[in-house]
Amino acid sequence: MPEPVVVDARGLLCPMPVIRTQDAIAGLSPGCCVQVLATDPGVHADLPAWCRVHGHTLEAIEESSDADGAISAWIRVGNGGAT
Repeated sequence: MPEPVVVDARGLLCPMPVIRTQDAIAGLSPGCCVQVLATDPGVHADLPAWCRVHGHTLEAIEESSDADGAISAWIRVGNGGAT
């Protein structure tokens, strides 16, 4: 399986993590995986909602124990990949 496309949205506030994610997913084929790194706790609500609206699957979201406190989210691109 190919490595996920990584979206580094650390240090960005809403709505930028979602916008960066949308830009990264545009043009990807269904089934591709995207890992989003963010520090804005709003992604816990924003990314699942965005995925539901655009037909993608949020496979996991978790807090990091690293010093930067990054949140990692893994998204599987759905048929609406070119959104």
